[in-house]
Amino acid sequence: MRFILLIDMDYFFVACEELKDPSLKDKPAAVTTGSDREGSKGVIMTCNYPARKFGVRSGISANQALGMCKDLVLLKEDFKFYEEKSAQVASIIRKYSNLAEQVSIDESFVDISDKVSTYEQGVKYAEAIKRDIRSLSGLPCSIGIGPNKLIAKMACDVAKPDGIRLVRQEEAKSFLSIMPVDKLYGIGGKTAEKLSFIGIKTAAQLAASNKMQLIEKFGIFGLEIYNTANGIDDSDVVSDYETKSIGRERTLKKDSNDDGEIIPVIKELSKEVFKEAKSQGFSFKVITIKIRYADFTEHLKSRTVKTSNSAEDIERVASEMYMKYRTQTMKIRKLGVRISGLTKIKSQRSMSEFFS
Repeated sequence: MRFILLIDMDYFFVACEELKDPSLKDKPAAVTTGSDREGSKGVIMTCNYPARKFGVRSGISANQALGMCKDLVLLKEDFKFYEEKSAQVASIIRKYSNLAEQVSIDESFVDISDKVSTYEQGVKYAEAIKRDIRSLSGLPCSIGIGPNKLIAKMACDVAKPDGIRLVRQEEAKSFLSIMPVDKLYGIGGKTAEKLSFIGIKTAAQLAASNKMQLIEKFGIFGLEIYNTANGIDDSDVVSDYETKSIGRERTLKKDSNDDGEIIPVIKELSKEVFKEAKSQGFSFKVITIKIRYADFTEHLKSRTVKTSNSAEDIERVASEMYMKYRTQTMKIRKLGVRISGLTKIKSQRSMSEFFS
């Protein structure tokens, strides 16, 4: 049995600002970005719960947010400080498990399967981590506990704010069943619209649908959303500290959702990654793309390929994943391409057979 945690730092950026200025606590407040690159408009990156009561949310303009809440305190981003606090939290988590995968600046999956043997023990373990994060970093967090990453993520969403939510293996399907499909992890608005058009509006309906028909309509993504609705997720927690990987990232000069601007960046990053792999004599099996949106939410998607030594493979797979998972409703701030599952090629002679 697996025991997976998803640790999510609550309203992270504003919580960091509250450490610097405790008077902000209980006031509606939001961190904005964009003023240095998009004029005076500004975009809400994150806000605290008092602000959310007025309808303020990430991704809307600062002017729109002020229209919803005239007393909203707008704060300029301080990414250096946020990254310092994120690193501090990561170091606290690593004291509890080496199997920790930081998927964004404020989220980490943690596999504690070798630490506990029952869900009750898992809850106590999560409580200890939560206490340490609060006492050592001063920051609140929510934790979801489940038999896989998918359920842990969904449980954490329910646990917010500042809570812990356990979903056992036998509870997973019923836990998901009452949710609208657009609340399921990895299913966006456009996919939800397409599902609604064929009469699927809830996770229960999706779970009971015809798997082959979903695959015919959505391709391999149809299988993924079918598994999601049924609580199936076999993906491992991949520790960046234990798994060798080679990656490159780039922050765009201006937030964009123009494929004509983004695809060339993905291709450039792919070439840089391949060049590094070639110089070290590595082949690879896993290709990952990271997309950071303007509101600083991050999405990572990976695909396993046959052992490869080709720059074209990286470019093709990374571009395909981007086209499949991108959303046109949110502009992209940063892109990353990474390869893992590295294998050392035995000799320089054999390298010439793979690299051209």
